[in-house]
Amino acid sequence: MNTSLAPAFVGIDVSKDSLEIAIHGQPGSWQIANRNSEVKKLADQLARVQPELIVLEASGGYEMLSVSVLSQTGLPVTLINPRRSRNFARSAGFLAKTDRIDAQILARFAQAIQPEPRPLSTEQDEHLSALVTRRRQLINIQCAETNRLKSARLQAQQSIRRHLEYLETELDELHQEIDLLLEDHHDWQQKKDLLESVPGIGSVTAFTLLAHLPELGLLNEKQIAALVGVAPMNHDSGKWKGKRFVQGGRSSVRSSLYMAALSASRFNPRICKFYESLIDRGKPKKVALVACMRKLLVILNAMVRDQKTWNQA
Repeated sequence: MNTSLAPAFVGIDVSKDSLEIAIHGQPGSWQIANRNSEVKKLADQLARVQPELIVLEASGGYEMLSVSVLSQTGLPVTLINPRRSRNFARSAGFLAKTDRIDAQILARFAQAIQPEPRPLSTEQDEHLSALVTRRRQLINIQCAETNRLKSARLQAQQSIRRHLEYLETELDELHQEIDLLLEDHHDWQQKKDLLESVPGIGSVTAFTLLAHLPELGLLNEKQIAALVGVAPMNHDSGKWKGKRFVQGGRSSVRSSLYMAALSASRFNPRICKFYESLIDRGKPKKVALVACMRKLLVILNAMVRDQKTWNQA
């Protein structure tokens, strides 16, 4: 463990059964089981080190125990997209990939890049996020079953219809549970009312933003657009000017915002006018719609920041 006065930067590589931990500047790493009791012991160890930053990759949910326990201990924790750490590793000349190497790369990434620690999530935050995530999973299953029904043989159709009825019941119950959870928390309900005052924003988009974009209202317009993945990125070199494109971001938020922008481009006078002006200037429809997503997001961000409902002017 680190005993020097130098700031400690920690990388944790997460798998289903284990965690590999490395501290930048120290040789080697060590491994523990990905279990609650072991992660609590790790939190106590790292608390004595007082790390400047702990970095983990998003790992399909296996990282949530570590993030929750370490955050509740008061340690500075941040989650990053695995693509960022992999690109960082390649740029540093690390082509091999093992748990030990990945942990050391994450520690080095923490020291070199120093991404902002994620805000401490509460039990209620995780509850809402879990419900909204589960709803999205059921929607995907429902869509797949509906598509299968169109080409299924007669013998299988009855089974598919029973499953679709079950999914519809589950979705209704999830909606009710989400609504009750929001009603029990004044801040969430107030934000939801603000968001739904915008033409084109329905309850699904509102609670998706609340669950998966807690930074809404806390960042400036460029930061929030980049975080979601609707900020156009330059692709220039010397005199050559390439096309700008969007990439990365939070896919669940972007998907919900896409549907909201599609609705707003028809029924929200301000967004509709903006969309038509882009089409008149020769922009492809998809490009124009992404621009509407960004404009809508910027408006929502300002509304939550200023605590003001929709104003057409």
